[in-house]
Amino acid sequence: MKDFNAGTDIQQINYKSFQPNFINRNWALDDMEIIQLLSQANRALGKLDMYSEYVPNTDLFIQMHVAKEATQSSRIEGTQTNMEEAVLSKSDITSNRLDDWEEVQNYIAAMNFAIERLNSLPISSRLIKETHEILLQGVRGENKQPGNFRNSQNWIGGATLKDASFIPPVHHSVSDLMGDLEKFIHNEINLFPELLKIALVHYQFETIHPFLDGNGRIGRLLITLYLVEKGILKRPVLYLSDFFEQHRSHYFDNLMRVRRSNDLTQWFKFFLVGIIQTAEKAIQTFDNILKLRAELDTEILKFGKRAVTIQLVMNYLYQQPTIDVEKVKELTGLSMASNYKIINELVELNILKKKNGGGTYIFSRYIELFG
Repeated sequence: MKDFNAGTDIQQINYKSFQPNFINRNWALDDMEIIQLLSQANRALGKLDMYSEYVPNTDLFIQMHVAKEATQSSRIEGTQTNMEEAVLSKSDITSNRLDDWEEVQNYIAAMNFAIERLNSLPISSRLIKETHEILLQGVRGENKQPGNFRNSQNWIGGATLKDASFIPPVHHSVSDLMGDLEKFIHNEINLFPELLKIALVHYQFETIHPFLDGNGRIGRLLITLYLVEKGILKRPVLYLSDFFEQHRSHYFDNLMRVRRSNDLTQWFKFFLVGIIQTAEKAIQTFDNILKLRAELDTEILKFGKRAVTIQLVMNYLYQQPTIDVEKVKELTGLSMASNYKIINELVELNILKKKNGGGTYIFSRYIELFG
């Protein structure tokens, strides 16, 4: 990595854009600290992957991980929806929060689409474009060419090109740069540790900035997609946006440090620490979920014959932690009086909390585990 050169500033008419070099090449790793962090990160991911295999009904919990990822990734871009709002239905969102809520919902839809699409299409410009189209559909970026690479200059920071903190490459080089990125992702001849590979892919994608909007969210989503496609994780249970949000200034500073000082080492170290800490936190979340579920299962058994019916409601809440009496009726098939009784009993057990101003109830103790 000592001979790494990130790219060159290119003089345009009234500004300089940064032209990154291709990354599909042979790489050599010679930093012992990175090797040690790489080993720790691989162990942490291996433990998380194994742990998720032992957790029953993992799919029930993945949607909450995705909701948290959507909330945190969008927050980096300035969207202010929190976890509790993210799981509410549109009718429960106040008008002044609706735009932010819709952006988070699009991110959830985009992530779910991309994970499913991996079954028929590998990570590629096509997959990235299809996912981007869903991300920006019907929201504030819908006029920013959803599903298409940009055909004009963009920039990061500042109100104009003159005061931008970073200006990505000119638009007519985006296709070639993304083609090189795709080749690097699937290059099985020049071997390089997978976690460093996705760290480099994320850096390069953010540097290319191939879209007019949504680059950060797509770039962070790519990390999870890569880990799943390469078989490092069997399930999409690791998301780095929370770590990037907590260390936002270091995240952006380390990306710029690569571009300005050719310092990949510091970026790799930061990224690997993020993998380690995020994996450990995800394991703790799974553990807390299992403990909560065991505690509540014990409480529900006290209802005797009605426990089976109440458990149907609880199984739904682990996947979608908001509910109203109509949904309870759909799940149980009981009378409205019986369904209201179930809701009231779950409120008394501090399992459900009524959302102010409506008939929606929230499984708040569960949501808090993802905080």
